[in-house]
Amino acid sequence: MDSLRVNEIAGKARVFLRDHGLTTALELLVNFVLPYVIYMLAQKQLGDVKALIASSAPPILWSIVEFARHRRVDALSILVLFGIALSLLAFAGGGSVRVLQLREKLVTAIIGCVFLGSAIVGRPLIYELARASMIRKSSSELHEFEALRSNKYFRRTMTIMTLAWGFGLLADVAVSAALIYAMPIRDYLIAGPVIGYSTMGALSLWTFLYARRQRRKGEARRAAQALTAAAKGDA
Repeated sequence: MDSLRVNEIAGKARVFLRDHGLTTALELLVNFVLPYVIYMLAQKQLGDVKALIASSAPPILWSIVEFARHRRVDALSILVLFGIALSLLAFAGGGSVRVLQLREKLVTAIIGCVFLGSAIVGRPLIYELARASMIRKSSSELHEFEALRSNKYFRRTMTIMTLAWGFGLLADVAVSAALIYAMPIRDYLIAGPVIGYSTMGALSLWTFLYARRQRRKGEARRAAQALTAAAKGDA
């Protein structure tokens, strides 16, 4: 990766931290720090199962508040609501600590399967999520983005991205499931979120780099087609 690309990525990271730094810090507090603290404080009095259920309250409440705050019915909000419902169901059934931890990862597994299924039926979820994000931001690129839907190269790019996210989320589940049985509960409360955020970060970075490369290929392809058409016109 050349220095120009590194600087570009670093610049985008600075912009992201400037615009979303506080929200990201709150999300880490709610999804990483508070669950660990609650479990450690409650474990002796409540036992492992009840303490683990109590530690899941901040992330679930955070998701509900964020969903209520946006109040939009689109692909993003439906996916979030789906995750909230699955999280609540995961803890409603009870069971051992390991079973509860595995049920929580079931949310990620099902969402990963949804990504894969959408690619298989020709309706890649990445397209719907990107479109929903543009609508929320009132992006000027929305019309151009929607116009590309019938382009075979664009469809292939969306499909590859969707498959990458689906397999990436399932890989996260596989690694997490192995660690659930290999690590003490309190250690996994630290390792689990680290794996989850690392997976999301790696997938997001790959998506950004891959989309940029495909965009440049598309621009080069259109330029070549224009030159070919111009040459035919001159002839």
